[in-house]
Formats: sequence, structure tokens, C-alpha cells
Amino acid sequence: MREVEGSVTAPLGYQAAGVFCNIKRLGTGKGSDRGPKPDLALIVSDRPALVAGMFTTNQVVAAPVKVCREVVRRGVARAVVANSGNANACTGPQGLADARTMARVAAEVLGIRPQEVLVASTGRIGVPLPMENVEAGIREAARALGRGAPFGAMAAQAIMTSDTRPKEVAYEWTVGGRTYRLGGIAKGAGMIHPRMSPTGRRPAPLPRHATMLAFLTTDASVERRWLQAALTGAVAASFNCITVDGDMSTNDTVLLLANGAAGNDPWTVRSRGFRQFESALHRACLELARMIVRDGEGVHRVVTVRVFGARNARDADAAARAVANSPLVKTSWHGGDPNWGRIMDALGYSTAQVVETKVDIGYAAPGSKDVLWCVKRGRPTSVPFEELCRAVAPTEFELHIRLNLGRGRAVMYAADLTEAYVDFNKGDVTNPASLGG
Repeated sequence: MREVEGSVTAPLGYQAAGVFCNIKRLGTGKGSDRGPKPDLALIVSDRPALVAGMFTTNQVVAAPVKVCREVVRRGVARAVVANSGNANACTGPQGLADARTMARVAAEVLGIRPQEVLVASTGRIGVPLPMENVEAGIREAARALGRGAPFGAMAAQAIMTSDTRPKEVAYEWTVGGRTYRLGGIAKGAGMIHPRMSPTGRRPAPLPRHATMLAFLTTDASVERRWLQAALTGAVAASFNCITVDGDMSTNDTVLLLANGAAGNDPWTVRSRGFRQFESALHRACLELARMIVRDGEGVHRVVTVRVFGARNARDADAAARAVANSPLVKTSWHGGDPNWGRIMDALGYSTAQVVETKVDIGYAAPGSKDVLWCVKRGRPTSVPFEELCRAVAPTEFELHIRLNLGRGRAVMYAADLTEAYVDFNKGDVTNPASLGG
């Protein structure tokens, strides 16, 4: 497997575009000082594609998510139209009508059915879409469609809100002498703590699996049930394991299109090709997810929280999330303070079973098995404070937690909490363009 250029346009049979239509009207949105940037993206498959999706489990659901869920239930799509600068959330019946209009207009200009168009939005909540601008943007994007890296890059830029850089990946691999590709784009910097499910309904308990959006394309052919299963698993190990600020969005969406343009017979779970496809999908989702954390609003340090030895997987997940979302822990990361007491506190109030005298806590470089333990069996070790400070000084490091109660394990990709995050998100009511989503 090797990395290639082109993101969503890398696989055969896909075109993309990104255009500026001033959806926010007052400008290009908070966090952008780059002049008019694209704010409407269009991704189109030359042929009908099977589609899988994962959606926010927030009880307040944006209109485009509702439209997308309908398309995914039908199982076939041809296009994705997505805008930034406006979430189209909490906009009532008009918001749902506007989301359907986006699908209808895209279908008209592309010569396809509205039921084959997926819709996504990101931006400020509670503001009606400027539909005149949106419709003009869709028509312009259809005229601007093209293949190759520049077109995928424009689509990646168009879905950005407070992101400082686009997020793109694409991979290529060979099975039986035939080449396959998978590519994706994503956005997200704030309001990041996705917990998505295939239907948007909340399982009990919730699965380990500004809004985050991700759109993935492949030219492989995969049986529909296994396409959804592969995406569910990939999201569980990637997007559903990240947090910037602990806030779940109303709009979180991941979509995967598989158009079969590579010409293979549809893969099933037992196929060698499916295993390689699944590997590429997991790799793409994880890379995009980690890009989101690194580009989080005000983020200075990125911390991988690894929990081992929990009573079960659910406990491990609960422990990891409690630590990763603790404001006190996150601020200590920002200050370079190896404050294990705050970590122990977060573990204790999590829903996981924790026995104080069995907990080990330590720090490591990314990917290293050499852990510097600051706590063993609930008590501080003799490692000097200065040495612990050096361990947490890099912009990326790992936090290892052993509960020593079982075999459950979990991982979270988390960010620190900085003054810059607070300054960015408090806004200025005298300057509407400064207000976030």
C-alpha cells in the first residue's frame, strides 16, 4: 500500500470542485483571514455508488444529517454537496426544506435523482442558509468539476471552517494484478468529540466508535453490508477516538462511496481484497482523525491516552475519555505539568471500576514502549519531577494508564486546553464575523 495524491479524486470515476459563494455573507467565517476561500464542495461519482455512513448521536440533529441518513438507508448515491459557514442546525422545517433543495439543485445540474445526493453542512448553529448564494454555488461547482489533485484540494478547502489547513489522504494497493484506490478529505478543529453510529441512534452504552466531516471514496466494489461494517469499524477506531474540547456536534458525518470502477467482483468479508480495503480504510480514517486533533482550535500539545488492564472494553473507554476531556488535565498538558494527581482524580470519577492501589501512570514518546512511570500501584515513583517535565515537554507524547483489573484497553487522541482556545471561542458580540458555531 502506498500513498498517492488526489484525495477524493484519486480513485477512478470521481470528480470534485470547491467554490466560494459567500455562504456566511459577512465574510468567510471565523478563523479565516485568507480572503474569500471556497465554502461549497461538490464530489461526484461517474456511476452509481454504494454508500455507507456514520452520523452524530447528538439528540439535536442538523437538517443535512437527516437527509443523509435517508440516502444511506437506500444505499446508493452519486454525489455529495457540502457547505461551510452555516451548520443548518436548529433551523426548523425551513432548514430541512433547504437541505432537500440543496440535493434537488445538485441533482438538476448533474442530471441525477435528488435521492442520490448526500448533503452536509458545517458552521454556525441556528442561522438560516442564504439559499440564493447556496444554489448559485452548487451550479458554479458543477461547472468547475474536475479530476486530479487540484480539484480534490479545492473540495477539502471548501469544507473548512476554523481549520488552519486542509486534511487529505489517498492510498493505492494491488490485489490480483488489479489496482485499487481509496481517498478522503475531512474537516474539524472545534466542537470535536464525535461519537457516531450508522443510524445516528444512541446504543446503550455509547459505542467506541466545530463539527467534524469526512468524505471518502473508493473505486473498489464491496458488498453493501460489508461496506457499512468496514466503515463502522474504521470510525470506531479513529474519529470516535478523538477529542479536542469534549463537545459533540449536531452535524458530525462520515460518508463512504464505493463505485466499483476498478472492475472487481464485489468483495465480501472473506475476500483477500476486502481485508486490504479494510486496512486502507482504517489507515485513512485514523490519519484524517489525527489531523483534526493536531489542527484543533488553539491546540499546542497532542496527547495519545492509552488505557490498559481495565475490567472490560467499556471501562477502558470510560477511563480514557474522562482523562482526555478533563479541563484540569488538559490545562496541565498545556503548561507542561506532569500532574498525575489530576489524572488519578479523573479516573476516579469516571464510570470505570478503578482501584487506587492498582493504578500505574506513565509517559512515553509516540510509539515508544519505553514508559517513564510516575505512579506505580497508586503511589508516586522516585522519578525526579524535572525528568517527568521533560517527558511531557514535546508537542506530542503518550500517556499510559494501567488499571490492572482485566484485559480491557482503549485509546483516545486528545488535545490540550489553551488560552488561545478560550480567546478564539469567546467571540466578540460587537463583531458578528468573530462568532463561532
